[in-house]
Formats: sequence, structure tokens, C-alpha cells
Amino acid sequence: MSRRLVALGDSFTEGVGDDDPAAPNGVRGWADRTAEQLATREPDFRYANLAIRGKLLGQVLAEQLEPALALAPDLVTLYAGGNDLMRPKVDIDRLMADYEAAVARIRGTGARLVLFTGVDGVEDALFRKMRGRVAIYNEFVRGIAARHGALLVDMWAMRQLRDRRLWAPDRLHLNAFGHTEVAIAVLAALGVEHPLTGAELGPREVLSPAARRRQNLQWAQEHALPWVRRRLRGESSGDTMTAKRPTLEPVGSAPLPR
Repeated sequence: MSRRLVALGDSFTEGVGDDDPAAPNGVRGWADRTAEQLATREPDFRYANLAIRGKLLGQVLAEQLEPALALAPDLVTLYAGGNDLMRPKVDIDRLMADYEAAVARIRGTGARLVLFTGVDGVEDALFRKMRGRVAIYNEFVRGIAARHGALLVDMWAMRQLRDRRLWAPDRLHLNAFGHTEVAIAVLAALGVEHPLTGAELGPREVLSPAARRRQNLQWAQEHALPWVRRRLRGESSGDTMTAKRPTLEPVGSAPLPR
């Protein structure tokens, strides 16, 4: 059983979309939910989360890898690259060479490592355009995980994540339902039994074309345009943020699953 978990990455691992005013940075997320379950099985369990929203893969590795290794974790999670794939020009081969070097360093310490593929955005008109890039990224991740003996959470194969009801209104981040699904998948990869269950949402609402257009217009005004403006200004949502759990600390009493 692992005793020291360190999570690395961007908004996905920080927990953005899973709002919780009582949590550090105001978000909970799959990593917190996973740590809560691991803590119930190991009295000496400690957890750090260095992930910061908006970070590119190079920034994650440059800013988080060394501090993470200094904590001497025996379990590490790493997801990064999603923000890079959203940019029109991205050198995936160079990106993944740096990613593999980091994976080799982490595995060289003897720590177990959990990696993730990207989600299949086939059912969203915007993210469908990125599908090819994400698929290439995923093939790199699968190969790297196999070569270095890392565990893999294949979110591309998690068809439930195609349901928009598992996503926050910005369509970029999972909500509490979605983060719970990822926590369940991580715990399964670790071979850990747990009481978490996925949401039973029933059939999806069928929208008329007009209703869908209204939703898309509202989303563009409230979320897409501010994102574009930040990009044009060279700003990131994480510029003023710090890691929510920068050191290994006890999780505390795990809340009941929800």
C-alpha cells in the first residue's frame, strides 16, 4: 500500500470544475477523492498535489518534477499536455520526448506511476477538431507507460466521459460527477477497493437544433471568449495560483462518497 502520493499536472489534477469552497484553491477533484480513499487504508498516508491550472507540459515538468521528487513519493500521478494540444501549433513528438524523460526519472526512483490518456471529445463540435492530436498523444502515452511499467488510466476508453453532464459549464473541466468517475478508474488501476459509485443520470435530454445553438452561443460568450482573450494577452488562469497541497500532509477524515 502506498503511503506518499504526489500528484502533478494542470487543472485536471488540481480539480478545477469540482467546486468545493472548503477545499484548498476552492476545488476538490479526482486526486483528492483518490487520496481520501487511500487514506482510509493506510494510517500513515500523506498526500501532496502540486498541479496548477493552465500549465503547459513543459511548465509542469520544469516547475513540479523536482519538488515532487524531493518529497520521495512512493506513488505519483502525472497528467499534462492537454493545454498544449489546444494550441494550433504543437510539436507532439518533442512534447512527448520530454514527457518520457520525466516518466523515466520518476520510475527510476522506484515509485509507482499513474499516467492518463486524453478524453475522446468526439461528441463536442469544438473538441472533435482536436481528436486527431489527442489520439496521437494517447498513442505516445500508451507506449511510454508500457516501456516504463507505469499504470495507465485510459480516459479515451471511458465512454461515460463523453456525456456533457459530467462536465462543468465551461466544457473544459470535469464536474464532481466526472471527477468521481476518474477517481474510480484510478483506484481500479491501483487495485484498491472502495465505496465510490458513478452517477446514474438516466437518458440524456434531446435538444432541438435551436436549443443547441442557444447553448453554444451562451457557452461562447461566457467561457470561450474570455479564454481567447487570455491567450491573446499571454495570460493563464494559473498565473496567480499556487499549488493547493505543496507538501505531504495527512488527508484528514475521508468524507463519505458523493
